[in-house]
Amino acid sequence: RTGRRRDSCGGMRSGEETNLKGITPMTTAAITGVAARAVVTPMKRPLRNAFGIIDSGPLVLIDVTTDQGVTGHSYLFAYTRLALKPLVLLVEEIGRELTGKALVPFDLMKIMDARFRLLGWQGLVGMAVSGLDMAFWDALGQIAGKPVVELLGGAPRPIPAYDSYGVLDAKADERTLRTARDEHGFRAIKTKGGHGDLATDEAMIKGLRTLLGPDMALMLDFNQSLDPPEATRRITRLADYDLTWIEEPVPQENLSGHARVRERSEIPIQAGENWWFPRGFAEAIAAGASDFIMPDLMKVGGITGWLNVAGQADAASVPMSSHILPEASAHVLAVTPTAHWLEVLDFAGAILAEPLQVIDGKVTAKGPGLGLAWNESAVAKYQVT
Repeated sequence: RTGRRRDSCGGMRSGEETNLKGITPMTTAAITGVAARAVVTPMKRPLRNAFGIIDSGPLVLIDVTTDQGVTGHSYLFAYTRLALKPLVLLVEEIGRELTGKALVPFDLMKIMDARFRLLGWQGLVGMAVSGLDMAFWDALGQIAGKPVVELLGGAPRPIPAYDSYGVLDAKADERTLRTARDEHGFRAIKTKGGHGDLATDEAMIKGLRTLLGPDMALMLDFNQSLDPPEATRRITRLADYDLTWIEEPVPQENLSGHARVRERSEIPIQAGENWWFPRGFAEAIAAGASDFIMPDLMKVGGITGWLNVAGQADAASVPMSSHILPEASAHVLAVTPTAHWLEVLDFAGAILAEPLQVIDGKVTAKGPGLGLAWNESAVAKYQVT
């Protein structure tokens, strides 16, 4: 006879576990510690945008230890070295408050939501929370011996990816772009604009379209550098070059400005990498701010937040792409109903034991967990204090 013995009132005795047909109940893992380290990785080529040049990868590596003997990993791109020290401190201080708690990402997100509701989610706090959430899911995947995509009810599948660059020049960068297309199989390229006047943008796009041909998808990112009238003027001139999208033409918080640009644009508008957590996407979708959305896992609330936004995108029939963090993005895009494109911009390859692989222009989720493991000798080489 299986199951718990009944007490005198007919109920189950506390502390006794059901064991139907020999099934052993699952034990919930607990967090035993959180650590963070800062590294600055080299980049194969500098990334120039409307506001300057990114020539290295300032990253925060997160490690969450558990009582199951596994360590969950994730990383954050800090944009600037100035943010490394405060991000490391935030991750570790928040981690101290969560130590001893059950490794249940949805419950942990509620705890962190309550903790920072008055302070607010934007900025470094939001990034720290998102990074911790990704590490929680990675640990759960490792404990289960499965990739995170399977924990989410999906299966690893090749996700179409685009190769992401800064400002490009068709002549100077011809070899690089041909390699991306012919050797790595990319069928889409993204470049940056807004670094000069309209004539500069048009000359770049015209040259790239001629080089890449009509079958390659071509995206242009203005990185929030224009106001709505100027964005509309430039987009009107560029409409003849068959662009897949125009990204962040105006400041990200200007939802009404995005909506005005979108109303007048013949090219779809893409945005979202700088919208924070599911509430931010709900407001943007309601405002009609863009045709496409592209959450950033480290600003949307990690995997837990992404799932919420994926539901919003599905309900609104909005195609959804990713922003950086390609290793983890391959897991969540595989279970996103409106999955569109995965961005490949490799900041972490130099410190990963198994760097990202692009096969035939696509990226497939790896496991167990998120498939992240540090190359500790490389971490030691690039670590900063």
